[in-house]
Amino acid sequence: MSAVATSVAAGVATISMDQPHNRNALTPTLVSGLDKAFAGALADAGVRVIVLTNTGPAFCAGADLSASDSMEQARPDITGVMATIQDSPKPVVARIAGHCMGGGVGLAAACDLSVAADDVRFGFTEVRIGVAPAIISVVCLPKLSRADALELYLTGERITAARAAEVGLINRAVTREELDSSVEELVGKLAAGAPGALAEAKRMVYDVPGQPRDEAFAAMTRLSQDLFSRPEAVEGMAAFREKRRPPWVP
Repeated sequence: MSAVATSVAAGVATISMDQPHNRNALTPTLVSGLDKAFAGALADAGVRVIVLTNTGPAFCAGADLSASDSMEQARPDITGVMATIQDSPKPVVARIAGHCMGGGVGLAAACDLSVAADDVRFGFTEVRIGVAPAIISVVCLPKLSRADALELYLTGERITAARAAEVGLINRAVTREELDSSVEELVGKLAAGAPGALAEAKRMVYDVPGQPRDEAFAAMTRLSQDLFSRPEAVEGMAAFREKRRPPWVP
């Protein structure tokens, strides 16, 4: 049985971590399944948005502590999965319907946008088993203030989804009854954006803050000129003037 289930409908690829018996721990099988699922969604020209979610009571419990060597085997691939998510030109949304601990927080933080049920708990629990949240710091620390990072990393405390949204780990917490409709609304907004423009907008969010100011102005000026000359922009502005939907809107 596959550890990851994938479905595609109306331009949305839904990737579900599907090992509820071990709370979707990061086993080599699960990590390999995620890698293949994202590769398939990125290769499918019909997919506009990717949703990462879970079955069972946990989004992802983090490292598989039942086997001492499992995290060593999974580490290179989970790094690759998180990099794939952030490098994806297609927006990736986390639908967090279960508890999210350790490496699971890293997966959620790697996603571009994220919505969690308000009864979900998050936690950097690594220090309580004698390790530290090293790998996932690459995707988590840019979303946290130093004060919040120190509190969460050092105490290992489990926090509510509302608190996770407050510190910037996720975008919003909603009631479980509202989870699906909230994700659908968000996906619909993303699908209204032009694919190429979405890819560039996402890339600049990751790239621009690390550039010196003058280099960033120069690079973004060149990009702006390029974007306005692309067929996508020409069509988008024509659709705006003619009060019709551009062709990329479902």
